[in-house]
Formats: sequence, structure tokens, C-alpha cells
Amino acid sequence: MNELTNKVALVTGGTSGIGAAAALAFARAGANVVVSGRREKEGNEVVGHIKQNGGEARFVRTDVTDEAQVAALVQATLSAYGRLDAAFNNAGIEGEVGKPTHEQSLANYHQVMNINVLGVLLAMKHEIPAMLKTGGGAIVNTSSVGGLIGFPGVGVYVASKHAVLGLTKSAALEYATQGIRVNAVSPGGIVTPMLDRFTGGQDSEFFKQLEAMHPVGRAGRPEEIAEAVLWLCTDKASFVTGQSLTVDGGFTAK
Repeated sequence: MNELTNKVALVTGGTSGIGAAAALAFARAGANVVVSGRREKEGNEVVGHIKQNGGEARFVRTDVTDEAQVAALVQATLSAYGRLDAAFNNAGIEGEVGKPTHEQSLANYHQVMNINVLGVLLAMKHEIPAMLKTGGGAIVNTSSVGGLIGFPGVGVYVASKHAVLGLTKSAALEYATQGIRVNAVSPGGIVTPMLDRFTGGQDSEFFKQLEAMHPVGRAGRPEEIAEAVLWLCTDKASFVTGQSLTVDGGFTAK
């Protein structure tokens, strides 16, 4: 499978979980990959895995809430590979868990919204001009089933993921005639470090309850989300823009 041979893909939040799986998937599809995130050691490990399998990648440390760093990330991508064809804006956090709305802190609001929403906005702000220079590209933003329905105790996170879908749809309309497709992926419960933090780990009762809420009877794997992201970034999805691809084991079908 080499749908992205000679293409360039950028992944934010690429140091673990879904982002790391997506970076590996892009590389297997033939893309040169730029992995970004705040954790240098983990980011370089992802790059190492890609190179061990014959791919080309590099890590650029980036805080997506800092516009200068995001601009530098895109510029580093262009300097290294000359173009940007696909971007997966995946950086995100869950924030405080288990607190009802009247107990949510202002600090939690700012942290979650800055990373999950401002981070996506800044990424697209700088990725889109780069893509326009070479005739277009594909962007995928990470939302969540929490961007489609509500969950008690994580209202700020849910609000942030609803906002990601709004940004996605608006950008899709703005650039539809200019060769840029913008979509989102909305995962259900996926076995990642974030889900471990959210539930208390795979041995916790909460994790088992969450798994049981998925009609397929299990949580998802990062690779299953990565494959959806990869598809959205290839020509196989050439008529798909402004959409949320829900990959949730039937969670939201109930």
C-alpha cells in the first residue's frame, strides 16, 4: 500500500497512542513523515521505528498552543521535504475528569481549550498556506465521540471536541474549491495512555464498564483510528470533506 509515495505528512501529538500509530501508517503508505509533540524522547522513538522499517521521518518538538512553534514546525517540514500534503492534527488532552460543570476550574478550561481547540486552529492556519502552494492537500483533525454526544464529568473536554468539528466544517467549506479537504475523525474508547488516565487503567472497573458500552464488546486500537485517518488523506476519499468519520465500535449508534 503506497498511496502516499513522494507525499509529505505531518502529525501533531505524534509521540504516543493514536498519533504515533498514524505516523507509522503514513510511513507505511510511502509518505515522508514529520512527527511533532512536546516529548522529545518518545517522538524520536516513533521516528526510529519508522526508519527501522525503511521509512523517512523526523521529529520536531512543538507546543501547539504557541503559534511561533507551530509556524516553525510547518516551516521545518517545508525546509526538509519541500511540501505538505497531509496533516493529522491530533494533539489533545482530556483535562480534569469526573467533575460536574459547577466544579470545573478556569485553569482546566484554558488548558483544554488551548490545546484541543486553539492547537487545531493554529495548525490549520499554518498548514493551509503550505498546502495551497502545491495545489492542495488533506487535513484530519481529532475530535471524539465526545464531539458528537455529551458525557457527564468532562464537560470542558466535550465542548472542546464539539468545537473541533465546527472548525473542521468551516475550513472544509472555505477551501473546498482550492484542493484542500478537511475532515475529522471521532474515536470511541481507544486503548491509549489518555484512556488509561481517564479510566484508571485497563484493570479498573471504570475501564471494563467503558468497554462494555461499545456494542462490539471492546475498546478500539490506535491502529484502527490510524487506518481511518490514512484513508481520509488519500485520493480514495477524494469526495469526502467537512465530515466526521466516527470510529467507535458502534458506541454512538445506540
